[in-house]
Amino acid sequence: MTKKFFDLTVIKHPFKTVFILLLGVIFLGYYSTKLEIDASSETLLLDDDKDLQFARKVSKLYYNPDFLLVTYSPKKDLLHDETLEELKELSEELTQIENIASVTSILNVPLLQSPVQKLTKLVDNIRTLENSNPDKKLVKEEFLTSEIYKNALVSSDFKTTALVLNLKENKEYFKFIDKRKKLLDKQRTNSLSEEEKQQLTKIQKEFKLFRDKQREENSQTIEEIRTVIAQYQNNASLFLGGVNMIADDIITFVKNDLVIYGSTLVLLLILILWIIFRQMIWITLPLLICVLSVVSTTGALGFFAWEVTVISSNFIALQLIITISIVLHLIVRYRELSSIYPNSSQYKLVINTILSKLNPSFFAIITTIAGFGSLVLSGIQPVKNLGWMMSTGIAISLVISFIVFPAILILLKRVQSPKESNFKLKTIALSKYLVEFHGKKIIFTSIVVVVFALTGASKLIVENSFINYFKESTQIYKGMKVIDESLGGTTPLDVVITFKEEEKQEVKVSKDSFGFDSFEDEFAIDKSSEEYWFTRDKLNVILRVHNYLESIEEIGKVQSLATLLKIGKTLNEGKELDSFTLALLYKKLPEEYKKIILSPYINIENNQARITTRIIDSNPDLRRDELLKRINSELPAVINSSSVEFRLSNLMVLYNNMLQSLFDSQIKTLGFVVIILFVMFLILFKSFKIATIAILANIVPISIIFGIMGWLTIPLDIMTITIAAISIGIGVDDTIHYIHRFHEEYKKDHNYMEAMKRSHESIGYAMTYTSLVVIVGFCILVLSNLIPTIYFGLLTVIVMATILSSALLLLPKLLILLKPYGNKKARSI
Repeated sequence: MTKKFFDLTVIKHPFKTVFILLLGVIFLGYYSTKLEIDASSETLLLDDDKDLQFARKVSKLYYNPDFLLVTYSPKKDLLHDETLEELKELSEELTQIENIASVTSILNVPLLQSPVQKLTKLVDNIRTLENSNPDKKLVKEEFLTSEIYKNALVSSDFKTTALVLNLKENKEYFKFIDKRKKLLDKQRTNSLSEEEKQQLTKIQKEFKLFRDKQREENSQTIEEIRTVIAQYQNNASLFLGGVNMIADDIITFVKNDLVIYGSTLVLLLILILWIIFRQMIWITLPLLICVLSVVSTTGALGFFAWEVTVISSNFIALQLIITISIVLHLIVRYRELSSIYPNSSQYKLVINTILSKLNPSFFAIITTIAGFGSLVLSGIQPVKNLGWMMSTGIAISLVISFIVFPAILILLKRVQSPKESNFKLKTIALSKYLVEFHGKKIIFTSIVVVVFALTGASKLIVENSFINYFKESTQIYKGMKVIDESLGGTTPLDVVITFKEEEKQEVKVSKDSFGFDSFEDEFAIDKSSEEYWFTRDKLNVILRVHNYLESIEEIGKVQSLATLLKIGKTLNEGKELDSFTLALLYKKLPEEYKKIILSPYINIENNQARITTRIIDSNPDLRRDELLKRINSELPAVINSSSVEFRLSNLMVLYNNMLQSLFDSQIKTLGFVVIILFVMFLILFKSFKIATIAILANIVPISIIFGIMGWLTIPLDIMTITIAAISIGIGVDDTIHYIHRFHEEYKKDHNYMEAMKRSHESIGYAMTYTSLVVIVGFCILVLSNLIPTIYFGLLTVIVMATILSSALLLLPKLLILLKPYGNKKARSI
């Protein structure tokens, strides 16, 4: 039936077949232009993470604008007149950029202790470096000691300062998020009406358009900022930082990776194919199939609006590698048949090549799809997307390979091939020798590998820092390092405190040296719930939590209402600010300064306070999960009140949730792929013993990845988690092709050893060629700017080399040892 299908279609009508195929590729090619890249922080978060919903809710309750950060390290003193003048010019230029609402710097932050003065005078006439001429010694002292500014706005060595670029508020974003979330929640519970389904579709389209526009504007803003700060690099060292910049730079990295991987790999493939075959047809035909496959897959991704993320940025390389491996098996088989049957017609060669390789190639690709498909079990969206994308791409490669290969060859004359391969590696001869004479050593080495893997797996960690995602030479790394080490840390962690009941506590009016008695009447007349919010019990809770967080080594800058309380104590000659004074401050403080020292930390309407911290991401001893668990377990004793609730929030929590899910995802994906492969082996080989041998020959080499990662303390991350599933998916091709060929050879003389030798001499070379291509292909990934991608490339290279070794050594040794085809009497051929 299969022969009839090929005879009546591809073989009989090669022009029509290729023409129809090309129409389909052109159609998909149009959509390939619509392929998009998503490198937002959301791609690193888990689906349905309750902490994500809480973090979004918190961000709406507090003054919390999106911002970018420019670190500024001048050659002269920070308070030198020329430095301040340049800072002023820089701030003014940055403020002119369309998307920047304001710039906060040492020039315009309130000076509360330069000099120390009564609060009444301070509130009415707040000084800044910009609007007054303060004593610079006092200013420097304040910046270095102030709870607000030290290690946040200026570094401890007073050589670096930060310019906070507050971006214009984007209310539309949260409106889209809220609308979409309500409908998605209903969709998950299958309670979505037809009308709501249409609404969801409409909102998702509108949100995508809105987000794309925002990305373009964000990219434009970052480009303009970089243009501005580049003009000041002569007198200072400047770096740009911030979440929006990281996302924009990653998109640039991903775009570059797509181009570099694709173009470099194509050149390497040409070189490898020439070295192996030295015939133009075996270079142009594989490349044609690769190009058609990649264009079609890219178009399919664009058609289904699947966006490329950091995780899937190597999909073109993966597609090229897998496609070329399919075609290589066809080429080697065609050449082999051509050598065995020198007088055979082109038709017989082509149809026999296709028919003999269709079954093993189909199952090999199905198992590869199973490997990638297992990634959809992960709770991490970009990992799931990679699974869907590659499963689609591999299926496309299989179809195109088995259409284009015979269709093109049938139009050509018979390709004359030498009986012996032009390119032979000594690995085949060495493998035969080792299997025949050192079988026990192969088994022993495999056991050692398993022990190495198990002991290494017990040491696996899931820690990974944002800063370690990037090469040290990149601007992202340099900027994050300055912010992390000199300006109080990078990854935000919030403690949100909710006071369950409004405590009715009488506000004690203070008539002290600050002279507030002159305001008493005014305040008494206009008193409201807002002024009564600042009770002593609340303030004490906030202070205790603030001080506790400051005592933790892994935490950099801590800011909250307690920051103001500490400064107030300094201003008040060591006496703590009372509730009346704080209420007055809340009422009288100008809005621009309230946004800096009050609004980010309290929400009176919801009876909440927020303590913000930043984690020092570059700390090698940082263990996120342990730290969060420790804080969660110790905070109740610190708060010491049953009427107060707390919850940790922000990016630190969300990122840790993703990291902690990696172990589960790794077990799920690997477990699924092993089970599904075993079932497929059973279906394919119809033998429990052969299926067991096949799965062992794959598990042993795959396990080495966990040993290497554990012993070298390479963490599991969103890239390395995919290695095992992908490697076993690709590597299992060798197992299927080898067992299939071994069985064919065994049937000739019922001699296991001779069958092994003949299998090595035939399919062994195809396996070696394809593995060589795969290994070279993954080596390309070391050119990436993203460290996880480099690890992914190097570790996959090691695994693929190990899998090939297993297929040429352990697999044949197990077949000879366990004799799955029985122990029939050998015969001569």
